[in-house]
Amino acid sequence: MKLLKLAGLSLCAGVAALSIDALGVNGLSLSTTASAQQLTLDKVLENVRAERRKSAQENREREEVFRRNRNTQRAELNKVRGQKDAAKAETTRLEAVREANRAEIEKLSAELDQANGEFRDLFGAARASANELNQEVSSSLISSQYPGRGEALLATARSEKLPSIGELENLWLTYSQEMAEQAKIASYPAQVVGKNGEVSERQVTRIGPFTAFSGGDFLEFKTDSEGNSVLTELKRQPTGNRNGLASNVENSNGGSYVRGVVDPTLGRLLGLTVEVPTLRERLDQGGLVGYFIVGIAALGILLGLFKLITLILTNGAVRSQARSKKASKGNPLGRVMMAYEGTNTGDVETVALKLDDAVLREIPRLESGLNFIKVLAAVAPLLGLLGTVIGMIQTFQAITLFGTGDPQIMAGGISSALVTTVLGLVAAIPLLFLHAFASGAAKGVTQTLEEKSAGIIAQHAEGRG
Repeated sequence: MKLLKLAGLSLCAGVAALSIDALGVNGLSLSTTASAQQLTLDKVLENVRAERRKSAQENREREEVFRRNRNTQRAELNKVRGQKDAAKAETTRLEAVREANRAEIEKLSAELDQANGEFRDLFGAARASANELNQEVSSSLISSQYPGRGEALLATARSEKLPSIGELENLWLTYSQEMAEQAKIASYPAQVVGKNGEVSERQVTRIGPFTAFSGGDFLEFKTDSEGNSVLTELKRQPTGNRNGLASNVENSNGGSYVRGVVDPTLGRLLGLTVEVPTLRERLDQGGLVGYFIVGIAALGILLGLFKLITLILTNGAVRSQARSKKASKGNPLGRVMMAYEGTNTGDVETVALKLDDAVLREIPRLESGLNFIKVLAAVAPLLGLLGTVIGMIQTFQAITLFGTGDPQIMAGGISSALVTTVLGLVAAIPLLFLHAFASGAAKGVTQTLEEKSAGIIAQHAEGRG
């Protein structure tokens, strides 16, 4: 290789010399560039070899580390296997202990049953009674005055041991207290949850386990979201004078009898008052048809009352005119009499025709508006029927979508549908009465006019004779 390199160098030198002779400076530049490239390739080759040696050294070091770790991992594996075997042996031992304990428990249970003998059924009945009494007192108004009564009863009911004498005495005492307090009217301070959710201490009056009120507002004893039984003010108080009666009981000093309110269902009826819709809510259930019926009823009643009052006043004016010989244009009979006075002829037939014409002109005034009231009375129940049909259609659509699993869906829809029928009947009944009374008053005035007109004609005929 050295000889080859020397020969190459000699060749390059000869070429360089030739280039100098033949080409001058340019030939020298080419030879110098070739030499620089040769030096650069040697440097690259040397770098590659150095990198290879370095990689080989790193690989040898990794292999050494792996060999050392392999021995350590084998030792760890053996250690874990030993722990597993120890745990398996401990599991076997514990299972044997469990079986032995189970056999011992069965043996002790049999001895306990034998020792209890006849008392086992007796104490079972005591636990059942404690559970039933706990459910009763947890929802009783009396517990609002004596909280915490159910905790001891619940502990007795859930206990697997024989009840102690103290637990049996507590059961008997709670029964006695519940019976005694049912006949008392008591006032005591208690925590009350208001309509807005605020808790405050108030003076509460309780009538046995039936009714409780504070400040004239009725209360209910129910369980809150945390499972605690608390006194809660009814969101909607009963209607009528019931709140006033509650205030009378609260303010009574016990010296005399006072009227009060007692809910024999232990608060269920008072609780249902929240669910009973008000008059406004009933109207809202009727929807647009219901409001239209109410408008028709209001219009018809106002018109009927106005017409009835007008006819009553007119009837009074006609009777007053009948007792007077001086005609007045302020009433129908006076206008009829003025028509007779304005007759210039003495012919009876002509007088009769003019009086008939005067009476006929008064009849439309007397009967004006009566037909409209009659139409409203007939349209109101028809609109109620229309609203009912619409409501039933909506109810059947709800049944189609949600099925018949929830009866409240059908009951609520049917109730809303029937509201319009009720409104239609409520509107038609007074309208029919008003129409009948107003029509009767109009006929009475008309009959009076006809009678007086016939009397005037008769007097006129006698005067001619």
